[in-house]
Amino acid sequence: MYNPLSHKAEEFICHEEVLETLEEAHLQSGNASRIKEILEKAARCKGLSHREAAVLMECSDPAVEQKVFALAEEIKHRFYGNRIVLFAPLYLSNYCINGCVYCPYHAKNRTIPRRKLSQEEIAGEVQALIRMGHKRLAVEAGEDPVRNPLEYILDSIRTIYSVREGGNSIRRVNVNIAATDVESYRKLKAAGIGTYILFQETYNKEQYERLHPTGPKSNYAWHTEAMDRAQEGGCDDVGVGVLFGLSGYKYELTALLMHAEHLEARFGVGPHTISVPRICPADDISVEDFKDALPDEIFRKLVAVLRVAVPYTGMIISTRESARMREQLLHCGISQISGGSRTSVGGYTTAERHDETAQFDVSDTRSLDEVVRWLLENDHIPSFCTACYREGRTGDRFMSLCKSGKISLCCTPNALMTLKEYLMDYASEQTREAGERLIARSLGDIPEGRVREVTLERLSRIAAGERDFRF
Repeated sequence: MYNPLSHKAEEFICHEEVLETLEEAHLQSGNASRIKEILEKAARCKGLSHREAAVLMECSDPAVEQKVFALAEEIKHRFYGNRIVLFAPLYLSNYCINGCVYCPYHAKNRTIPRRKLSQEEIAGEVQALIRMGHKRLAVEAGEDPVRNPLEYILDSIRTIYSVREGGNSIRRVNVNIAATDVESYRKLKAAGIGTYILFQETYNKEQYERLHPTGPKSNYAWHTEAMDRAQEGGCDDVGVGVLFGLSGYKYELTALLMHAEHLEARFGVGPHTISVPRICPADDISVEDFKDALPDEIFRKLVAVLRVAVPYTGMIISTRESARMREQLLHCGISQISGGSRTSVGGYTTAERHDETAQFDVSDTRSLDEVVRWLLENDHIPSFCTACYREGRTGDRFMSLCKSGKISLCCTPNALMTLKEYLMDYASEQTREAGERLIARSLGDIPEGRVREVTLERLSRIAAGERDFRF
């Protein structure tokens, strides 16, 4: 029985409810009055239910699709303005005891070299990332309780936060590691993590069990209920996601939104972020092995539907996608992207863009400076802001500000100040010139006069060498 308040995975992600939703969406996809009603609700920026979003996804009317795309871009701007948050992944270890058939880190892969970074090597990686200009990292590690125990992750977080390079440091560490218990989540929270991230991969239980034949991750309920345990352990910013292409995208979209509704119903706060990776080639993985791989046009529409359904949530696209596709997705609701990424263990301190320890192939191989300049040239504000996490604006405190629209009073000034830091410390001359022009234009977008005055004063102090201001 479907129950969004239940703590049991098979009740808040109810297979029968997903199937009924998809059947209803098929029947309603040609109902013009129903679609008009859903679009009008979406335009009020209050979000959509999984059933309403499924109808929009099913509707193939080009006019409706264009309205969805336009709404997605408008809603993203209403909540997040023209800011795009930047981050980088940091791979600590590719040792893993799971048997996930879509991931080259799976335990039976005998061709991939296995590597685990020492704390000294992690410090070197962090120094390289700081020299690029990054302030926000997402820590990644395979699941191996012997080689990658929780204490190793906690030690690594402490190391990352301790590194100083040219007066700068990493200010936020998000963590993407395997599902664990409540006490471990308490320890992660105490270590100062930002968002706890865990991709479901697929919500279809039968498909999930086929794709995860061995290892702790094979337990569907343990994995799917992880965000509940994270919330219980104090990790009130959680990030969810699906690896699109493992199962039918309409099923996944519906179930993903049911998961968001469950978190909202049970804890009063939905996911802080939603990631939308697609299956892509890797060491011994071929996209051709997955019949549900998404074509570009469907993927763009899916991202747009997600944005109108969960307007308050940060939406993330990685360097799995090409520069061309990432540019298109910025107009569909994406608000966070990675830049200058390496997906291999120790990749930031090696000359090679890709080595044999990489989890997946990077499609957008531009440097962080090139990504920043590209954003600037397209009138986006590249943001390295970490203020909300450091000011305690997490969980329901962040969401209440975001949903009310008041968060923008902090976000634009913080984005401009962190961009100014990047321009002064790391940018090429061409990027610096483009950034200064955008900052000058954007100051007028700060509605509160006093905030605008303080921002201008702090920008001058940053130019003089001071750092780390925030609202």
